[in-house]
Amino acid sequence: MIKLMTVVTALSCLLPSCQRNGQPGKVPPVQGDYLGQAVPGDTARLFAPGIISTGMNDRDFAITPDGNEIFFCRDAGNFRYSVIFHTQRTDGVCQSRRCSNTVPTPVHTLNRTFPLTGKNCTSSPPCRQTLPWMPRKISGYVRGQKGKWSAPVNLGAPVNTPSREFYPSVTIDGTIYYSHLDTIAGEEFIYRSRLKDGVYQQPEKLPGNVNTGRARYNPFVAADESYIIIPAYGMPDSFGATDYYISFRDSLDNWSQPINMGPQINSANPREWSASVTTDGKYIFFMSDRPGGGITGQLSRESMQEFHNTPQNGNTDVYWISSRLIEELRAKAIF
Repeated sequence: MIKLMTVVTALSCLLPSCQRNGQPGKVPPVQGDYLGQAVPGDTARLFAPGIISTGMNDRDFAITPDGNEIFFCRDAGNFRYSVIFHTQRTDGVCQSRRCSNTVPTPVHTLNRTFPLTGKNCTSSPPCRQTLPWMPRKISGYVRGQKGKWSAPVNLGAPVNTPSREFYPSVTIDGTIYYSHLDTIAGEEFIYRSRLKDGVYQQPEKLPGNVNTGRARYNPFVAADESYIIIPAYGMPDSFGATDYYISFRDSLDNWSQPINMGPQINSANPREWSASVTTDGKYIFFMSDRPGGGITGQLSRESMQEFHNTPQNGNTDVYWISSRLIEELRAKAIF
């Protein structure tokens, strides 16, 4: 697995923040890796409140292998509008920008993952490709040396079909895992397509230990393909409507029975369906709509407005936790 590089230059930036009392605000400069956030242990922490987690529906966190770029998605209008946001550290200075236009449904653009090598890029190296979720097709954006992104490039058949494919996750050898809507069954299932000689092969539907529950979607696969995190709905041991489960893969391509990832990550709240792990394997990032402390003091227009523009208000936020949890769960895997 390619290691996440430790960046010694300080991160110093001003990022647009949520509003406070209806007035646009700025967050103070931050320094250090991961936007200067204190790294979590075995208890999940809200990630970058006021910067990444703002009180809007924030989700779909991705960080590049060198640690210099962060992408995440922000939704509004009951997920009708979705925008990719981008924070980049260059020469110790962080710049924040919106990466895509706000696009009304049915064309959402949600950043999902980064390949760990540049071999899928169509421009001259160094370049990266990010694969967003788009109803009806999986596409890629290619970026060249000057940092400009191309228009979406349809991944094409056999991955894309007349049905819906979305939420890709890519391994170090280019294998792509994603969700596909089976129009006959009327359900979404997780599929895998191997990359051979630069061409994606006929997709295969993953077995029942991966395609678990009454519904499952938005997979995240480890770079070495040793495990997959599955947001699954309707499981008997669920804490809420949808929980994060994990299934481990052995050397014979068998997948273990799904394991609930536990109360460190899951809660009784329904919207927990987007997870990722940093390339160095140290941290799990995940989306959750768990509430915070609520409004304190007297209810007023001002207090309600401030609560609306504060993380943990019932919309989705980004959390992170040490990945030691994964190794603890691996010891419990049953094949």
